[in-house]
Order: sequence, then structure tokens, then C-alpha cells
Amino acid sequence: MTMGLIMKSSYYLQVPFLIFSAFWMNTYSKVEAAELPPGFTEVKITDELVNPTSFRFAPDGRIFVLQQGGQVRVIKNGVLLPEPFLSLSVDSRGEHGLLGIAFDPNFNLNPYVYIYYTALTPAIHNRVSRFTVVGDRALENSEKIVFELDNTGRSIFHSGGAIHFSRDGKLFLGVGDNALRFGANAQDLSNPFGKILRINIDGSIPEDNPFFKVAKDNGRATWALGFRNPFTFHFQNGTDRMFANDVGAESWEEINEVIAGQNYGWPLHEGTSDDPRFKAPIYTYAHGPVTSDTMGCAITGGTFYDPVSPLYPKQYFGQYFFIDYCAGWMRILNPETHAVEPFGRQLASSPVSLEVGPDGKLYYLSLWYHGLYAISYEAPHPSPT
Repeated sequence: MTMGLIMKSSYYLQVPFLIFSAFWMNTYSKVEAAELPPGFTEVKITDELVNPTSFRFAPDGRIFVLQQGGQVRVIKNGVLLPEPFLSLSVDSRGEHGLLGIAFDPNFNLNPYVYIYYTALTPAIHNRVSRFTVVGDRALENSEKIVFELDNTGRSIFHSGGAIHFSRDGKLFLGVGDNALRFGANAQDLSNPFGKILRINIDGSIPEDNPFFKVAKDNGRATWALGFRNPFTFHFQNGTDRMFANDVGAESWEEINEVIAGQNYGWPLHEGTSDDPRFKAPIYTYAHGPVTSDTMGCAITGGTFYDPVSPLYPKQYFGQYFFIDYCAGWMRILNPETHAVEPFGRQLASSPVSLEVGPDGKLYYLSLWYHGLYAISYEAPHPSPT
């Protein structure tokens, strides 16, 4: 997951990310706060993480953060706990490592957390495992392997990794094309690469999946295909509506509304298309300088703003917020009209994951600044007359 994202863009040096980013992480620290609309402020929760890749709020409000190298950290009452929740042996090269996390839909009865990570044995591959939560630690030896993806071979890029439960308790996985076969994996129903997958909570494959009868092996888990690297995706609360952020190659970044059985075209096309064989994205933006407020190089986090207790003004409720890894901006997509407007810029460098907290705030992870940041809101006071 971290972040061969930048390697695919002609705007960035073709060097391994962890070498490139280590220089910046050790040289610079965030000084200026993000530029946000009136009333909004950025608050640093912690800057003591190491290569954070993803995070999720537990039902009790704790924040579980994945670190690429194999540790799951817990932030409790605003404090990063000193001991990790869990430490796993993982392959953390390129975009491998700890990648995705989801909590059991019935967490109060079943205190389980599901983690998508890159396993080392018997060969390097991504898997989803379940762990039992006891207090702030994982129960020792509680790992239960739920789903094993295919071996990644020599590739260390395009892993995807986001996982979410749908309303009916199915587990969805975003899986990249594995950066092999010139993207052909994404159109091949004999493997899981370049697809959104749907599995049962026990790891079995539902027989009502759209390609169950025509696909082979793990390809039967395919819900939708034709993705390059669906880095993150989100369900709109209370619905089955899913938006996925697909990291592009040389030209375009995409937001796709994911519908069962649809083909999103990669590698046969990227960006907008009128080819009837493929479902077109609902929004695209072009690659450009990192100083641009509308262009970028890699779409990473995205989420619907639909908390139970909204904090932000009503015009933001139900909107889809998304961020670019290189340009460091946050923008808003109207899910109905597909119109896009700016929200923030100069976020902490290399934002990778975006979630809404139970307090109604947006939270995002910065890879290079080791940090988790919240965006708070307080209605501006009227100017004195």
C-alpha cells in the first residue's frame, strides 16, 4: 500500500517509495495548518505513527491504526497507547504490509477485527484474518485465517487492501491488479486481481455473486472487475451504494460507483469512456503539478460524510469527500449531480486514508508525517459591527 502509488506517475521520480519518503520524513515537519473553509480547523491527534496505511473507528470509539510494517496501534481517548494491539510478520515492500481493517458487524457479541495483510508463507500473498479483541490487545493465538488471495509472485505493487462489511454482513475487498501481465489480471476471472471481491464472513464465496458460475477459483468472489488499484472504497451509511477510488496510470484518477457484475475497463481504457462494454467512472481528474488545486497523481482516501451526529453544516451531509496523495488537497463530490468543489488544501503530506469519526469529524492519516489529523468545526462568530 505504501506507496508505489507515486511510481506510476510521470511527474515523480521512479525510485522506491520507502527510500524517497524516508528523506522527506527525516528532513521536514509539518508547520502550516491545512487551508480549510471558515470555521474548520485541523487538529493533530498524534505524529508518532510509523508508515500508517489505514485506520478505522471501533464501535466504542477507539481508533485502530495499521502500520505498514506489521503493527496495529490503538488511539484511546486521544492518546496513542504505548503497546501495539497486534504485531504480525508481514512483507512490507512496496505496497505490501498491513493494508485494511474492519470490525465485525456484531462487535458487541462477536469482538472480532478483520485485517487484510501481506503474508510471508507459504509464499508471499495477501490474506484476510480474524482476530479476537480483548481490551486493548488481540487475544494471543486468536488468528483465524478467513480468505487467502493468490500469490503475488514478483510484484510488490497494486495490492488494494481496503475491506468493509455491507449491510447484509458480507465482506468486500478491494484488490489491485498486482502490477503484472500489463493489467490483464483485471479482466481475467480466473484470479482475484483488479477486482472488488465479495465473500461471506467465514471466507466462503457466496453463490449469488455475479460471476460465481463462470469464474474460476478465487475469481468466483468477483463482485465487479476492471480496476487498476482500487485503493479505498466506502459504502454510504444505511445503503448498498459503494464508491471506489481507483488509482490511475499515466493520465487519470477515477471515482467509480461500484455495481454488481459491472466491468470498469482497466487496462482497456482509463478515465471517461463511451465504450458500451464498460461502466464509466462518475468522476475523473487529470494528472498535473502538485501545486494544482484540481489535478494530482493518486487518489487515496474517500468517504461519505453521513455520521449519526453530524458536526459540519448541513450542506456537507451526504457528500463524498476524497483526497489526493501527491497534491495534498481534499475535495467534495456531490453523489447525485457529480459536481465537485474544493474543501481543503495543504493537508499533512501524503494523505492516505480518510474516515468519519463518531464525533462527526473527518479524520485523515498522513504517511510522511506519521500522523493522524482531525478536522473540527465551530461556527464562525459574526463580525462586530
